[in-house]
Amino acid sequence: MSKFLIVGLGNIGEEYTETRHNIGFKIIDHLAAEASVKFTSDRLADVAHLKHKGKQLVLIKPSTYMNLSGKAVNYWLQNEKIPIDNMMVIVDELALPFGKIRIGPKGSDGGHNGLKSIQEVLGTLNYIRMRFGISNEFNKGSQVNYVLGKWNDEELKTLNQRIKIAGDAIKAFAFIGLQRCMNEFNNK
Repeated sequence: MSKFLIVGLGNIGEEYTETRHNIGFKIIDHLAAEASVKFTSDRLADVAHLKHKGKQLVLIKPSTYMNLSGKAVNYWLQNEKIPIDNMMVIVDELALPFGKIRIGPKGSDGGHNGLKSIQEVLGTLNYIRMRFGISNEFNKGSQVNYVLGKWNDEELKTLNQRIKIAGDAIKAFAFIGLQRCMNEFNNK
């Protein structure tokens, strides 16, 4: 059975739960809830296992805080013996409109501390990531407050629908492969 590591980036702690920066955790939580699987606290992450059409998805939410995400990712890739090509990292993206997703096989860290940590630990930019648009509707100098801020009322109207699409894209990645997944879900 093929195994996939699905990494949702976010920060642990109640104060971060409903923030834009924690969309990775939120999408992973959606997948687990949809499959009725529970997370357990394990080494460097909360972990859940789910099966989808003959594929095994190992869902992790690193418990290392964003800027040390690479440690958790590296540990779980090795622990589960999953090739890097079977890993997808889910991250918030300021450069995309709210709710848009963009899936790709590589890219820069874009100044994102979680991606920066993963790149440093794995020594490569060549890993699949899903960027979930949080838009950039903030005043100059208030980026940190915006990213760590809660979803606004307008965003909340469609957030769950956008999270479901992201979850469907993750399952498609495991089942039909990266290229077909990108064709079907990018800019959806």
